[in-house]
Amino acid sequence: MNALEIRNLKKTFKSNFLIRQYPVLKGIDITVEKGEIYGFLGPNGAGKTTTMKCIIGLIYPDTGEISIFGQPSDDTARRRNIGFLPEQPYFYDYLTAEELLMFSGMLFSLPTKQTRQKTGELLELVGLEQKKNLKLKKYSKGMLQRVGLAQALINEPEFLILDEPFSGLDPIGRKELRDIILSLRDNGKTIFFSSHILQDMEMMVDRVGIILDGTIRKEGKLSELISHSVRYYEIVFTGIDENILANHPAKYVFQDNHYIARLDTVDETNKIIEFIVQNKGKIISITPIKRTLEDIFFEEIHQ
Repeated sequence: MNALEIRNLKKTFKSNFLIRQYPVLKGIDITVEKGEIYGFLGPNGAGKTTTMKCIIGLIYPDTGEISIFGQPSDDTARRRNIGFLPEQPYFYDYLTAEELLMFSGMLFSLPTKQTRQKTGELLELVGLEQKKNLKLKKYSKGMLQRVGLAQALINEPEFLILDEPFSGLDPIGRKELRDIILSLRDNGKTIFFSSHILQDMEMMVDRVGIILDGTIRKEGKLSELISHSVRYYEIVFTGIDENILANHPAKYVFQDNHYIARLDTVDETNKIIEFIVQNKGKIISITPIKRTLEDIFFEEIHQ
């Protein structure tokens, strides 16, 4: 059973005078498998946040179907199994982190004793146990992101939706949050998140969907998208006289007592390997330099 299935989702917004219509989602299809981390990638205005709001019921689509663990997304019982962190979380300034989580537990009708125990565990998880009695108005943006993640977990959801969770975090905070999200996946939770920080996404996700102008342009397992996309092949070798190399058409550079050649195709790579062997050279390494998620993303944008 898939954690999330979206079929032909469409959403249009109207102008203030109800004259013009602005299609934001133009029939998107998304499948998120249970127990995976799904990265939702796209530029500003592509429809990421609108999609997330449709999933959790903050706005309603014009057409389309959304199911969570096989049930319609508007099913109340299913919504209780969803945790949500918005892009810019806003909490009452005069609550402490501990009070916020206790209040969030009350909204889910959780027993007080259970909520208090869970609050302590979550504050420790996000590294705020020493700041639990500090009012939220004194929190930095990164600290608010952390407490926002904690409140999204208070009801022990099976499915976690995070909108730009790395926003406002420094490199240390991003590393810590990555580790938390990966540990949640390892404990069986499904995570659906968007981010502008492609490096973090590439280090975490199992599958990725790229949305542009309200349509899904590419979707699949990250390992497959990257492994099938090689930019060039790099061969490091030594032991061949430079005069002999001068007669070979391949481009190369000399660095740290080694020659480094970069080839665009497999055929070119095979030919220079044969050339090196014939001239009794020594091959140090052969490395396919794969495209990154960033490369794939910008290729889609510029198509």
